Amino acid sequence: SHDSIILFRRSFSITSRAFAEKTITIREAIIKAMDEEIERDERVFLIGEEVAEYDGAYKLSKGLWKKYGDKRIIDTPITEMGVAAQHSQDYSTWYSQCPGLKVISPYSAEDCRGLLKAAIRDDDPVVFLENELLYGQQFPISDEALSSDFILPIGKGKIERQGKHITLVSHSIGLKICLDAAHELEQNEIDCEIINLRTLRPLDEEIIKTSIKKTHHLVSVEFGWPHCGIGSEIIARICESDAFDYLDAPPLRVTSADVPLSYAITLEKNSLPQASNVIKRNTKNKNICFVIDYVENVFEKSKAMDYD
Repeated sequence: SHDSIILFRRSFSITSRAFAEKTITIREAIIKAMDEEIERDERVFLIGEEVAEYDGAYKLSKGLWKKYGDKRIIDTPITEMGVAAQHSQDYSTWYSQCPGLKVISPYSAEDCRGLLKAAIRDDDPVVFLENELLYGQQFPISDEALSSDFILPIGKGKIERQGKHITLVSHSIGLKICLDAAHELEQNEIDCEIINLRTLRPLDEEIIKTSIKKTHHLVSVEFGWPHCGIGSEIIARICESDAFDYLDAPPLRVTSADVPLSYAITLEKNSLPQASNVIKRNTKNKNICFVIDYVENVFEKSKAMDYD
């Protein structure tokens, strides 16, 4: 049993309009989930940098301090003496290496809502990784997900798109790259199956293995570095499992460049998977076309085989 449940945020509007519709932003999903959990359980409180009077960075705790007061929404002191550089890199792998730590990396508003609630209610320590580029993005949301009792299981992935020719695996904003790639590949009659990992530790191996046994090809996509990355872990597990025998080509990783993430915006963009470049098919995403080139190559070699 616990005397209190602490929800830590370094930087976090309760908006009814979006909930009345069938779409909602990531920001609104997170705020609403925190609001409902703080109201549901008196042990839950929010503590972090500027989360109270300032309403949190990106206004991710807007309205909560006014509703619950100083004892439930708590600002921490801010001191940046001795702190340098910046911290924009992907920390997914850093946290995922820790035994006993659960790591969530959601993509959609429904992911954020259901998994944040699950994280708060979980008795184990959970790291909930958000991508600030997604905060303002609108996502469709089901009636079920709008329920205050809605939670998603930690450690279970989701088939974001059904397909039969190649498996694309990603998490968080990497799903956007996969969906864009799938749309482009569809024009060439290559059908991608996309897996949204949702949770990085524990990792849902079964959903990946089941997909590979159907598609026989694998590409992992992430914003982290290639060395010891999430994609590396996925491929290692596949190679150690019976799913390896179903692969018709070597697995491929799409990652950020293996360089320190720069503060300069131009260098940053060119080191991340969504780096814009003038490349074939009027597509400006180098890595999407990298995936396209790869899957077209392996698909051409094996298209005569009938896997249906």
